[in-house]
Amino acid sequence: MKLYPELSATVQELEQEYNQIPENRKQQLQQLARYVRQKQASGQPAQLNFICTHNSRRSHMAQLWALAAAAQHDVGPVACFSGGTEATAFNPNAVEAMRQLGFRIEKTDEGANPVYSIRYAPELPAARVWSKEVTDAVNPSSNFAAIMTCSDADENCPVIPGAEIRIPLTYEDPKAFDGTAEQQAKYVERARQIGRELLYAFQTVSS
Repeated sequence: MKLYPELSATVQELEQEYNQIPENRKQQLQQLARYVRQKQASGQPAQLNFICTHNSRRSHMAQLWALAAAAQHDVGPVACFSGGTEATAFNPNAVEAMRQLGFRIEKTDEGANPVYSIRYAPELPAARVWSKEVTDAVNPSSNFAAIMTCSDADENCPVIPGAEIRIPLTYEDPKAFDGTAEQQAKYVERARQIGRELLYAFQTVSS
């Protein structure tokens, strides 16, 4: 599946950076790859729910990168979701970071918790993204992998109802740099790290 050119260029860069992924992270990513592979073998879709406390930054970045990585490596069927222990909003700095990396993002609904239409490949439908709780009706309630993208959610949610497997894949929060001169660079850095690692995971599925 062809990604949009700007995103494809970012993907090509990230796929040359797998040596930056520590070995212990690769083991966690391989656990994710095994889950997707097992679902493929059983003829079922792999449902991946990326979970963070506020469903504002890292979980959204991971959801979108998982969709793009699955398309890049022709892995399917894969359905990607995100949620939090509470709903806030998709952070504008995270939105801008993903836009800079080549995702095509349009705000379709204003308000305190805007809805975004996000595209990554011309032949695939847009992802409709907004902040929501893990238990929101649009998220799966059974037969899914809970992928914990922040340590706070991982520590404070010992049980995710309906999850078949729980995979800790935590990232440092770029929120720590809000309001600083490094703000946008750190958001892009985190978005690239998440993309690099999920591309590695989905390449592992297809290899």
